[in-house]
This record gives sequence, structure tokens and C-alpha cells, in this order.
Amino acid sequence: MINNPKVVSFDWLKIQKLDNVRKLLKDQLLRRFLEMKGNIYPDLIRVFYINLKFEGNNLVSHVKGVDMEITHDVWAAITGLKYAGLRINKGNLGVVGDFNKVQYYKSCLKNQQAQVRTCSVGGLKLDERVLALIVTCILTPRGSNHFVLTEEDLIYICIMKKIDANQIDVINRRNGQGLKHLKFFLLVFAKDEAQAQSPRKPTPIKESLGAWLDHWEKIAK
Repeated sequence: MINNPKVVSFDWLKIQKLDNVRKLLKDQLLRRFLEMKGNIYPDLIRVFYINLKFEGNNLVSHVKGVDMEITHDVWAAITGLKYAGLRINKGNLGVVGDFNKVQYYKSCLKNQQAQVRTCSVGGLKLDERVLALIVTCILTPRGSNHFVLTEEDLIYICIMKKIDANQIDVINRRNGQGLKHLKFFLLVFAKDEAQAQSPRKPTPIKESLGAWLDHWEKIAK
């Protein structure tokens, strides 16, 4: 499945007075990546992922006769992200102490006395809800059910609030698992527009997370 992620407008975050979320994302150097938009070609992205493999800490593939490697220098030049910060995995949970999925989720709820059956985005406080949707729709998107948080999602959010996270490692590992992430594909071809040529109509990445969230909340009421 190919996921068409949303675009985060930092102006929208400012208008909505989501200053803490805006600051956190800027501190994590995510602004340029989250605001990236443009055209991608689904037929080429399928070829890219069919041939995708890890070499060291980099993702490499072969498309239209060209070997492609997404190095740390490419990440830095196009998104401003650096291969630095904490690699998020259970072995690094010393940063957050004895992490408990349900307890942490309840600490993020508007009603912290509510019974927890699933870790749904809908019951979260506004800052946490927006941050959770940025994680599930853009940074580590999945094919469906963006509104239920996994333990990995909650650990990611918890660590980002406390320390600089290695965002490249997070996104690389999720792509290395076969996730067809269209925003990542902008990065792949950003330095070689000729390679992005395709006979098929491109798919634009342009939908605002803010507009999508507003629409979802109206339906939920």
C-alpha cells in the first residue's frame, strides 16, 4: 500500500496557538520535512521499494538504470535533518524510566480518569492529539487506522518531548520495513528531477494536516 501523507503548516500551528507542538517540532529539526510537498510518481515508487535494501545506515535502491542511495548528506541537504540524537528503541528506555504504555497514554488524556480500552487519538489533549497524528500520518505512517496508537508510537512521542530523537533512523527503519511513504519519495528524487519523469500522471502531496483534522473532528462530533 502507498500512503499519501499530510503536510503540516507551521503557520496553521501558530494560528491554532499550538505553540508547544510548534516549538517541539522545530527543536527536533522537523519543519522542512513536515512542510515538504510536490509531485510523486506511484509507478516509480513501487520500483524503488521492490529494489530497496539497507547498506549500513543508508537505504539504497535501483530505479530506471540508476543506483540511488539516501545518505546522511542527502537527508541534511534536503530536509535539514542530521543523523544525530537518540535512536528510539526499547533498549533506550532509560531516558523515560520504566515506560508503561497505558499509564503514559492516560497522562495525555483530557479525562485522565477515563477507562482505557484502546489507545485512541480521539481522547487526547489537543497538543498530544496533533502530535500523535503527525507521527501516525507523516513521520511513521501506516496503511490504515491512524487513530489507534501503538506502544512504539507512544514511546516515540514520549522521547521526543524529553530529548532530541534520531528522526532519520526512525524514518529509515520504517521505510526499510517496506512502508511506501510518498513524502520520503520526494527526498529520493529531489536531487534529480529527470529521474522522476514518468508517463503516468503524478500524485500531488498537498493535503494539509490541519484541514484533515478539522474535517475529522466535525465528523466525530
